[in-house]
Parts: sequence; C-alpha cells; structure tokens
Amino acid sequence: MIKFGRGRVKKAGMLPGALVHVGEQKVDRVRISLTHYSENRLVEEEFGDIKSCFPYLEMDGVNWISVRGLHDIEVIRELGNYLDLHPLLQEDLLNTELRPKVDANERCIVCIMKSFTLNQEHDVLKEEQVSIILGDNFVISLEEDAEDLFILIRERIRNNRGKIRKSGADYLAYALIDTLVDQYFEVLDVLGEQLQDLEDRLASDQDEEAIKKIHYKKKQVIFLRRSIWPLRGIINYFVKEDTGLIKPDTVIYLRDVYDHTVEIVETIEIYRENLSGILDIYLTSVNNRMNEVMKVLTVIATIFIPLTFIAGVYGMNFIYMPELHWQWAYPAVLAIMASVGVLMIFYFRRKKWF
Repeated sequence: MIKFGRGRVKKAGMLPGALVHVGEQKVDRVRISLTHYSENRLVEEEFGDIKSCFPYLEMDGVNWISVRGLHDIEVIRELGNYLDLHPLLQEDLLNTELRPKVDANERCIVCIMKSFTLNQEHDVLKEEQVSIILGDNFVISLEEDAEDLFILIRERIRNNRGKIRKSGADYLAYALIDTLVDQYFEVLDVLGEQLQDLEDRLASDQDEEAIKKIHYKKKQVIFLRRSIWPLRGIINYFVKEDTGLIKPDTVIYLRDVYDHTVEIVETIEIYRENLSGILDIYLTSVNNRMNEVMKVLTVIATIFIPLTFIAGVYGMNFIYMPELHWQWAYPAVLAIMASVGVLMIFYFRRKKWF
C-alpha cells in the first residue's frame, strides 16, 4: 500500500519525542522472541515482555531479540530506556512512514529501513518498516508485521551454516540488512517484467487502461525511490564510521551490500526513465492515431469541396443555363465530378499526403 505521510496528522501539535504509533496496526499482539547463540550453543525462547530479554544481553555470545508488531508504545519506551535512546529516536521507531535513516549513541547503532513485497496478482506494493539496532553483543530487529522476514537467517543459525555462528553481532546485523536488500532485487525484477509487458502492449495496441497503469507504475517507482535512496548513506555509515561495533571482516561484506544498493538505485532511475519513455510513446501513438483520422477526414472533405461547388452551381434556379436543356447534361456533370474526385485522389497519392 502506497502512503505519503497521511498518518503524521496524528502527531500535529504534540511535544517533540511524544511516543505515538504512526501507521497501520498489522498484528493483534506483539510477539517477542530471543535467539541466543554462539558456535556451540543455541537458545530460542519467546517472551511476553521486552524486559525479560534484557538479562541475556549481559551474557556472552550473540543475542538476537526479534519484536514483531510496533503498536505497543511501552515496548519501545522500555527498550529506549534500557539502551539510552533519545526520545526523538524512540519516536522515529514508532513512525512507520519515516524515511530510512541511521543514528547512534554510545551503546548502539539504530538503522531504520523498509521492506517491500510486490503482490503480482493484485499489483499491490506492500511496505513494512524494519528497524535494526546493533550493539556490542546484540541485535534487535523491530518489524511491523507478524510474518518473519528473516526466516532464512534463523535457519542458518539453527543449522549452523556459513560463518554466522562463528561471527559476532555485527555479522548478524549485516545478514539482516543483506536480506532486505535482496528483497529489493526481487521487487525490481518483477517490476521490470511488468514494465516490459506494458511497453509491448502499447506497441501493439492503444489500451485505454494503459494510461492509468503507467501512472500507477510511476507512483510505485517514485515511492520505491523515496524509500531506497537514503539506503546508500545508511550502508556508507556502517562502512565509514568508526563506532567500534563493526569488525574489519564485516566491513568487507557491508561494502558488497553498498555496491548492491548503488545498483538498486541505478535500476530505479532506469525504470523512471523507461516509464517516462513509455508515457511519451503512448501519447505519441495516440496523437499519431488522431492525426491519421484527421488526415483521412481532411482528404475526404477536400475532395468533396469542388464536387459541392459543381452541384451548387447546377442547383441554382436560373432559367437560362446552357446545359439545362441538353440531353446528356446530367451524366456529363456526374462524369466531370467523378473525374475531379479521381484526379484529386491521384494528386494526393502522388504527394504522399495519405
């Protein structure tokens, strides 16, 4: 669903840092789970409140707290108090219409991103805000929906595949960010196929619904650009800033993600240009079709102008007209009119006017 800041009206006139959930409530109950792991140990638990997870953050190993559902203000307040997050940053975590951003304090880095899925059947672009908080030995992910976006990461942890169980919290944060970026590629692939189909349709026929489709696709691309464009700065912050939370080995992987974000932004820009080109093609084809119709009508009208003149002359009610009493006058006039029409058609064809 495409939104453009409608929910911000709820915050009008309130104090800065006031905690208000802005957006759609997508779950009935907030689900909080904890994954505590090291190379040789794995613990997975679910909790009814966020405070129960905090003792694990003092333990050795990597701790991943997953919060699915953002409408519970108390969860964000308790989390913000524990991590010393500024009230304005806590406010941003609850604002699901916020542009992606990154912020940090002495204890953690807070990264706010977007997740996108494109429903091909209904052609609906679904957006979800995902916040990732990275600390020294923990990662906290905040998602709007109940659906687990990072199920594949959980499978890698459970099955001890790759280097995720051998690495720290920074590598886990990289894996979560990389998963979101990979989703962007999936959305762009589907969107690219839809744009190609739309262009092919316009090339073969002037579909009356095409103009609505073009504008809708343009709206989707603009929305994607608005949400993904800041991602380069976010990843660049992880790569360039010396926060002490990102190890040199993980920086290499984050640089790869940065390259992917640049590719995604370039692809979105190409799609914007393609949509403008498709719209120009559509408008040009409509104008050309109208011009062809007008040209045919103009030729027909031009042919009938001299014929109308001849018919008008012989339609005058004068008594003394030399041809009126001639036996072959009627067929002769018809022959002259037919000859004039044929000669004009031949002249127009020779001039390639139609």
